[in-house]
Amino acid sequence: MKIRFGVGLGAETGPDELPEIVDHLESAGVDSLWFSELVYSKAVDPFIGMAHALSRTVNLKVGTSVAVLPGRHPVLVAKQLASLAALAPGRVLPVFGLRPAIPGERQIFIVPDGARAAVFDESLRLLRSVLEQDDVSFTGGYYSVSSVAVAPRPVKALDIWLGGSAPASFRRIGQLADGWLGSFLTPAEARAGREQIQQAAEQAGREIDADHYGINLAVSDGALPDEFAAAIRRRRPDVDPSEFIADSWSGLHRQLDAYLEAGLSKFVIRPAGRSNPSEFIDRFVTELLPRQN
Repeated sequence: MKIRFGVGLGAETGPDELPEIVDHLESAGVDSLWFSELVYSKAVDPFIGMAHALSRTVNLKVGTSVAVLPGRHPVLVAKQLASLAALAPGRVLPVFGLRPAIPGERQIFIVPDGARAAVFDESLRLLRSVLEQDDVSFTGGYYSVSSVAVAPRPVKALDIWLGGSAPASFRRIGQLADGWLGSFLTPAEARAGREQIQQAAEQAGREIDADHYGINLAVSDGALPDEFAAAIRRRRPDVDPSEFIADSWSGLHRQLDAYLEAGLSKFVIRPAGRSNPSEFIDRFVTELLPRQN
């Protein structure tokens, strides 16, 4: 399996810092940069951020970690992804999720009440059809289009990854996606999730590449910031926050060993709390690039 590490951006990284970060990642040979969907923050919109990063680089890959699909029209999303892929072939890594992690942002991704999961499934089918076929006609419960053709379509089909950590998410990934980027899961939970995805894919007559399983992780330089600990407790009150965020780079290496043993090989690493981006990237390169294969 190819082991790869990318840098994740959070709510505290704004437009003024992004160009320098992108240039530093490219010059340092970092594999990928990942943009979170955080609407009510100074974080750059994922699609705008990807376009900016791709325009400044020739090797750096970019991804969404994760972008919300239900509430966006999948044909327009397909056009955005196709345009990015045409400008930077092989460097666009879309990952989609069911809904924003922040409850206050859910009202801006409008779907019919109680239908978000069904809309997600339909959106994924339509998105993939438009990216892979010409002259698409589609009639579903929520979307109906005729003679849709997005040009230029990607020469090589884009891999569509999904986030999620519920059994329904694992079934959806196995049935409709090409990979998984999880978060806030212990190594044991990640292993179980990977196995459920593989089982769902097998039942659907599909196969997901063994190295298409990844997870978001964070590292802190010392004690975990209070705001991060509180946010994790709200999401996973049943698990100590230290299970998800390493308090040192040596602690991160121990976590990575456990996730690799669980069958994951793609990692998006972000700093926990406010840090100097240049110093974080330099340490990231020193610690993690030697672990790639």
